[in-house]
Amino acid sequence: MAEITITEADQRRSTARILDVREDFEVADGMVPGALHIPMGQLQERLSELDPGVPVIVVCRGGNRSAAVADALNGAGFSADTMAGGMIAWTRAGLPTT
Repeated sequence: MAEITITEADQRRSTARILDVREDFEVADGMVPGALHIPMGQLQERLSELDPGVPVIVVCRGGNRSAAVADALNGAGFSADTMAGGMIAWTRAGLPTT
């Protein structure tokens, strides 16, 4: 698993699947546009919603949960990275949210 910057994530979001693993109450504050929301605890039963042929950038609030999920996805045959700093860094940088 690689840790990528918010700038790299922003540049790659048109070619990668952004996966937001925060809880429902956290995504109410905004998500990366186009992101798929699957709370970390639901990932196993919703794994079929991800295409193994499309790289995944995993996002959480600060970066800890997303790193664990990216590791698990890589172990399951996906190509997954984590976004350093999570949504805290994304919003502080003034990047778009939905």
